[in-house]
Amino acid sequence: MEPPTPETATPAAASGASAPGSADRPPADPDAGTLGAARAHRPVHLHPGFVLVVIAGGVLGALARYGLSTVLPAPGGWPLPTLIINLAGAFLLGALLEGLVRRGPDAGRLRVIRLLAGTGFMGAFTTYSTLAVETNLLLGAGRTTDALLYVAATLVGGAIATVAGIRIAAGHHTKVTGRGRDAAPHGQEGNR
Repeated sequence: MEPPTPETATPAAASGASAPGSADRPPADPDAGTLGAARAHRPVHLHPGFVLVVIAGGVLGALARYGLSTVLPAPGGWPLPTLIINLAGAFLLGALLEGLVRRGPDAGRLRVIRLLAGTGFMGAFTTYSTLAVETNLLLGAGRTTDALLYVAATLVGGAIATVAGIRIAAGHHTKVTGRGRDAAPHGQEGNR
């Protein structure tokens, strides 16, 4: 007997659904209602809808970085704008990802938010290629101390900013969920 093809398979088998009452039902589509619903079987990085979300976030992030870099001062040619941008991005990315993780699994609306704001916007807003170029320029100009200070401030400050963002998001989540628990009618705490 040959294996069933899409033409010979039953509608339920062809769609991947199990028979009613079957214990091995496929899980519900976590991306239902989002851009990922149409081709849920594809990995995220191969899904055109998700790629467009990342591109849209990237365009906005690049524009925000450009705008911010034009208004921030660079005293003595020191790359302060890039440092501030990268530290702000590290803080915001830490807060964003912690907040999303605490809200549930990376699926559906939460995935779209992560791809738009995290991968797209923050990925284009922060710039480690500019960090490398500016460090090289400082070294080329004989400003070794400035270059080392710049790299150290970016790496150490970025780690501190990320942890601060995570802690603030975690504290906010604890505060909000604690408030929701306090506001729940008596006897409903067990349903959460």
